[in-house]
Amino acid sequence: MGKNSLRHIRESFLMSKAELARKAGVSPITIDRIEKGLSCRMETKRKILLALGYKLSEKDKVFSG
Repeated sequence: MGKNSLRHIRESFLMSKAELARKAGVSPITIDRIEKGLSCRMETKRKILLALGYKLSEKDKVFSG
């Protein structure tokens, strides 16, 4: 299980899990699993970063490790 800041960042944007999931093109269950520290595919991380408005080079701000 990896550490990440996804929940904190999502909440700072006043964004629901469903809204982020819709913007990123993934399921809300996927967002929930990632926030709980479970792993996900690199493609999923890329979609989430772009949906949050981050550059791919800023991945360490959301996903560590």
